[in-house]
Amino acid sequence: MAIEENEGGKGAGGKLGFLLPILVLTLLGGGGGAGLGMLVASNVEQTVTEREKEKPPEPDTPPLRYALGETTVQPLEPIVTNLAAPSSTFVRIEAAMVFKTGTLSNPTVAAAEIRDDVMSYLRTLTLSQIEGPSGLLHLRADLDERAKIRTEGHVDELIVQTLVVQ
Repeated sequence: MAIEENEGGKGAGGKLGFLLPILVLTLLGGGGGAGLGMLVASNVEQTVTEREKEKPPEPDTPPLRYALGETTVQPLEPIVTNLAAPSSTFVRIEAAMVFKTGTLSNPTVAAAEIRDDVMSYLRTLTLSQIEGPSGLLHLRADLDERAKIRTEGHVDELIVQTLVVQ
């Protein structure tokens, strides 16, 4: 019977002897992790504050694309026309041309000529050519180029304000 008591004693002492090192190692790992985390966080904070000091202050307003007082925005009359295919599809565009003040001798005539060019161009397009974001970007670029050609480069940009396809 003495043998049974020794085995029972070893079993109880063995569990405590096994759990105690695990508990100590867990506490050491948690403390080491917390210390390393605080060290890394303070280094990151110092680096960020140094970089913020090095940056020049950002302006409150973005730079203007066109100078105030030097440019004029001339709206075009709304353009309504049908497409080449399907011919039952109609397009309405409202646009405005941007040009430097004084470069166009008669902006109203230029606006009418650009409007006619846009209408003629739209009649050659199909619906699939103006579908989606890339179609809209291509349409804007083509209309902008036509306006520049018509005015011999005096129009800086043709802004498409609305585009409705029905």
